[in-house]
Amino acid sequence: MGKSNQFKKGVLELCVLYLLKNKARYGYEITQLVNKHIPLTEGALYPILRRLVKEEYCTTYLEESTGGPARKYYKITLMGREYLSELTNEWRLFVDNVARIQKEEDDGTD
Repeated sequence: MGKSNQFKKGVLELCVLYLLKNKARYGYEITQLVNKHIPLTEGALYPILRRLVKEEYCTTYLEESTGGPARKYYKITLMGREYLSELTNEWRLFVDNVARIQKEEDDGTD
């Protein structure tokens, strides 16, 4: 599982920004949404969120919660949207190139 963890770290930022694209969310909610598809702990998520805020791709705000302390919400910024667009394009190109390599190898072509 160690090798897949290294690979996973590279795509989590893309997943987090994508989840923030249309709606502000709090950390636990993001963890749960990612966990539906990719195993993720909150401990792995928060360093990513802190870095996204530090690099101004996201902002935060507190909102009162019914039945508990206020929740910190993360909201994508305009700069974050531009960065998400770049990441998405890079990801699609990467996936397409991996698929080409697999197809060429499976077809026996160079």
